[in-house]
Amino acid sequence: MSPNATVFNRLWIATVVLGFGNTLNFVYLKLSNRQLNLQSVEDRPYTKTVILLLLGLGFSYLGFQSLWAWSITQTSIGISTVLHNFTPIFTTLSAWIFFGQRFEEKFLIGMVITIVGIVFIGIEDIQIANGTTNKILGDAAALFSAVFYAGYLLIIEQLQSKLSATKILMWSSLTGAILILPILILTGEKIFPYSWNGWLAVICLAVICQVLGLGLITYTLNKLSAGFVALFLLIDPVLTAIEAWIIFSERLSLWDWIAFVLVLLGIYLALSSKSSIQEE
Repeated sequence: MSPNATVFNRLWIATVVLGFGNTLNFVYLKLSNRQLNLQSVEDRPYTKTVILLLLGLGFSYLGFQSLWAWSITQTSIGISTVLHNFTPIFTTLSAWIFFGQRFEEKFLIGMVITIVGIVFIGIEDIQIANGTTNKILGDAAALFSAVFYAGYLLIIEQLQSKLSATKILMWSSLTGAILILPILILTGEKIFPYSWNGWLAVICLAVICQVLGLGLITYTLNKLSAGFVALFLLIDPVLTAIEAWIIFSERLSLWDWIAFVLVLLGIYLALSSKSSIQEE
């Protein structure tokens, strides 16, 4: 299947799973007479603002997934990964410009140190690609994927006071599936898997990555700032590299170990600042 078809199946399956879960929760609350009639997040109406935010959330998700996937086909994986991991910069900058959020100096220093560490992780791939890959569009797509991902995290942060985490994820998955379906129809791509292995793969993507993975990220944005969450997610390349070293005996250079230390140090500095906590 194409990347777009994979994303579509991941999203609609996640929508079904989350919809079923939300329905069970609703029935449980009704049967136990816990109808939450006061200022409950679950009962707040779907205003025009909420609907627009949900549409923006689905669009942002498709933007960062599609652009990042396409950028890897146009430029090196190392360059694409480094540029995509500039997400914390755009997240904090957007939070400052659009929402007036302020970030402590310790947080900003931690962010800079972490991003330098991420650059170190991808430095070997960049050096290997130097002179063989010069595709500006691919680099630009990776950078814009970081912008869309920043928007995705910030919108979730704004929705936390209006909807529960499961409903945010359900509606964003549904919106994303609806937005990407016309692209599949126009391009004539095969929409559904044609084998049991294919179905198993997209179901795992939907349940493990979309529902559990993004569900946990969505929940944390109720407690932690979007800027810190974007920064903390940069630990992913560190864990991936260490797992590859342990499981597949992949070589780790001195640059890699220096990068790991810098990433962990930067995250620690950011976490120890007040800017990492969600403002009330």
